[in-house]
Amino acid sequence: MLYLLAAIGAATVAFLLWRLLGADRVGVSARQAPLAPDDDPEFLRHLAEQQKKRKDENPSD
Repeated sequence: MLYLLAAIGAATVAFLLWRLLGADRVGVSARQAPLAPDDDPEFLRHLAEQQKKRKDENPSD
């Protein structure tokens, strides 16, 4: 029982220290993840322009 309480206490202290120091100081990158193409507004705008250009070149489609 004593070991269980010690393990819970150690985990609690470790968690509190991690929260206090911050995730970016422990080694977790705080940079924003790169956007996927379907989430990137610039990429989607470029695709829409390409589609419009193709539609203007081939009006039969």
